[in-house]
Amino acid sequence: MNKITIYLMTLLWLAIGCQSGKDKESATESSIPDETSVSSKNEGVYELRTYYASEGNLENLLTRFRDHTVDLFEKHNIKNIGYWVPVENDENVLIYLLGYDSRDNREVSWASFREDAEWIEAKEASEVNGRLVDSVKNIFLKPARLSPYLEIIDNGPRVFELRTYYTFKGKLEYLHERFQDHTMKIFENHDITNIVYFNLDRDQKGAENTLVYIISHPSREAADKNWQAFIDDPEWKSAYAISIEDGNLVDSLTSVFLNTTDFSPLK
Repeated sequence: MNKITIYLMTLLWLAIGCQSGKDKESATESSIPDETSVSSKNEGVYELRTYYASEGNLENLLTRFRDHTVDLFEKHNIKNIGYWVPVENDENVLIYLLGYDSRDNREVSWASFREDAEWIEAKEASEVNGRLVDSVKNIFLKPARLSPYLEIIDNGPRVFELRTYYTFKGKLEYLHERFQDHTMKIFENHDITNIVYFNLDRDQKGAENTLVYIISHPSREAADKNWQAFIDDPEWKSAYAISIEDGNLVDSLTSVFLNTTDFSPLK
């Protein structure tokens, strides 16, 4: 398991069921979607990219994004959404989210970006002393039907939490229903803000059993308190118990807390 992907510790183990058979979730201010309006607002395709900077080069990588890359992305119809570094970042990671009209448009945009003379010059200048990035991972995402509209706004300071749930076979839709009917609304009662919920695009490995979502908390310290209040909420306990009468929905989950970069549109 990658070091940046953090299995929740004692507090959160209470909810995921690794030992007790439970799993868990999180949200806040009237961010629950109207079922009739979600699909018309959350359109297109998204890409979540993770860059592993070479030793000592994370700040240089951030500088290149700040001074060149984000503007060049917009020039080539690549929508900047959010840029983050993990709160615990032993592996020198940058995580960011981009948006496109379609996967075909994504390929066209990236081809033109890579051929842009300004990008080529900026990349070469930044790598005089060696490459800034050791490796890159990416996944393509589509907004889940339950997702609120993704508002790209500055509501900082706050900490974001990127969470990925892996369900048991055939349980993804039941997990969607639990979030739609209960979890997201209960999140709102405990100062957790729903940002966006994604399914993997159809051709991505694990698309049939994966839910990816982003929430936020006022601070990293507040997150622990928010989660404990959520776990202890009688409404959540009841909804959870009913939802797993035929077996647990979530096999495992991962979570990473994120701080926004200064150049991130979403803060």
